[in-house]
Amino acid sequence: MLLTFIRAILLYILVLIVMRLMGKREIGQLQPFELAISIMIADLASIPMTDTGVPISNGIIPILGLLVMHLVISLINMKSIRAREIICGKPRILIYRGKISEKALKKERFTINELEERLRGNNIFNLGDVEYAILETSGQITVIQKPEKRNTIPEDFNITPEYEGIPYDLIIDGKIMYQNLQIIGKDKEWLKKQVRNFKMNPEEVLVATIDGKGQFFCQKKEK
Repeated sequence: MLLTFIRAILLYILVLIVMRLMGKREIGQLQPFELAISIMIADLASIPMTDTGVPISNGIIPILGLLVMHLVISLINMKSIRAREIICGKPRILIYRGKISEKALKKERFTINELEERLRGNNIFNLGDVEYAILETSGQITVIQKPEKRNTIPEDFNITPEYEGIPYDLIIDGKIMYQNLQIIGKDKEWLKKQVRNFKMNPEEVLVATIDGKGQFFCQKKEK
């Protein structure tokens, strides 16, 4: 029992490292070769994890081999456009200038109902609002609405909004994020002063953030 427990932990750590090295894509954004490798890694890890009669190396070596294969294919994809098209495929336009391409739907084995479902996932509920719909190689659909149906943006009114930047976490669960403090050019004493304005100490803070406009947010931990 203890041996199985230890083997499971070792294989879990190995799979976690391998998946981390493969990148940060979500499952729905994986290319076909990445999805295939992920499924094979799961199968290879499950066998030595549950069967103590199988040497753990029988799982580790193939998993490392798949990692090498993934890195090689990724390198080929970056170096060769032609190889990228063969391995990952090409995006296909399903709706062109407001008209559904039946030929493209047949090639991708897409039904009208599936297309409508994917559009609803992009908050598009009317086929007539779509100018272009592109099926990406990851299986996601990118939608470009007709100009009159798009949400207005400041540029439409010749308005230039102020720069907002990104918010930074300064305290998380009572712990000061010194790296973020350094990025915004502040120190610990400045942070303590800001937190005292909320009548608390840093260790009492659940979360404290600052945005690009200098607005400070702070919330206290629940007792």
